Amino acid sequence: MKIDEILQKMNQDELDSLIILKPENIAYVTGFKPSSISVLILKEDPLLLSSKLDLEEARQKSQIPVGEFKSLDELKKTLKKTIHGNGTNPGKIGVEHSMTVGTYHKLCEDFQIKITNIIESLRVVKSPKEIRKIKGAIRIAEDSFKDLDFSVSEDNLAAQLEYNMRSAGSPRPSFETIVASGPRSSLPHATTTSRRLESPIMIDWGALYQDYASDMTRTIIEKEEEEKIFSIILEAQQKAIDAIKPGVNASHIDKVARNVIEEYGYGDNFIHSTGHGVGLEVHEKPSLSYRSDEKLEKGMVVTVEPGIYIEGKFGMRIEDMVLVTNHRKVLTSKARKIFA
Repeated sequence: MKIDEILQKMNQDELDSLIILKPENIAYVTGFKPSSISVLILKEDPLLLSSKLDLEEARQKSQIPVGEFKSLDELKKTLKKTIHGNGTNPGKIGVEHSMTVGTYHKLCEDFQIKITNIIESLRVVKSPKEIRKIKGAIRIAEDSFKDLDFSVSEDNLAAQLEYNMRSAGSPRPSFETIVASGPRSSLPHATTTSRRLESPIMIDWGALYQDYASDMTRTIIEKEEEEKIFSIILEAQQKAIDAIKPGVNASHIDKVARNVIEEYGYGDNFIHSTGHGVGLEVHEKPSLSYRSDEKLEKGMVVTVEPGIYIEGKFGMRIEDMVLVTNHRKVLTSKARKIFA
């Protein structure tokens, strides 16, 4: 069904072939995510070319025929054979936005090229099967938060989480685990250190399940001043979640959360967007940002993660994953308010 949809969109864009190199896009179409260079050629008779390193696994998992990738020069010859046209109207090839300039020069200069986001546009809305996989990644992440020892360093707590996720079936974290405590919690994407944990403790982590990601943040607090800021963030997040429904501008969700934080006088301390899509990648469309021109659609999975960061003092964020439906559904279930 995915191939049929893609071919239909290619036909609308007058594309004879579509060249896919991004591993997540290959996984979306074929069911196999390469670990080394692979090239997916989408046409009436699609073909996945995989390096020898992945060839055996590709043949086991790919839903479309698999051949061996040898070089870009060989691929270029293959494309010349498969693209139909005459000297005055050569076939048109679609390529991804993410293709590197070097690959473009080696592969595409002899062809008529159109940059396209056909695969990304299909990936935005998740199928029931994809949603089940995302829920699996959430379950692993949430289960891994149990029985943690907080009398340790930031490095150690991150290692505990990552060990638990791997033990529960995640091949690796979906991104580098963030543990930032005390004054360092004002760094939204802080790397962990060997310093001992102190309040507040901001933890941002996620797991993988069958190539699909989860992403959530919890902040552990113990002081009255911290609870005051936490309550503001929680109110902003809840109002943003309540505003989620199909047809709403993604930028509106950001505005709802931002307005709450601004009303309390902390607008300058909310320094990132309110959320993003999650799927085969931990950051994908749509963006819940004031800059976004996207509309929410039924079947999207997004994060809602407002935060307040006071430089040199502390910061905190609350992040949950939400399925866009007529009644919206919060997929993450771990308690949001956690006291040390």
